[in-house]
Amino acid sequence: MPVPEGRVVAEDGSNLGVLTTDQALRRAREVGLDLVEVNPKSNPPVCKILDFGKYKYEEKKKQGEAKRKQTVV
Repeated sequence: MPVPEGRVVAEDGSNLGVLTTDQALRRAREVGLDLVEVNPKSNPPVCKILDFGKYKYEEKKKQGEAKRKQTVV
């Protein structure tokens, strides 16, 4: 997160509010997870504390599912 602060969502989905980058990273390390910026265009940017490997896997799975459901004309 290259910004000084962001809105942080905890691993259980609860909103932690606007935290500085250092506070958010510290919180993520305490629970052993990663801090991921999910919406950089909002003000302030939205970040989520989650397992990044699992997040990437689920995103790839969603893309594959969407590709399978496409109809070819």
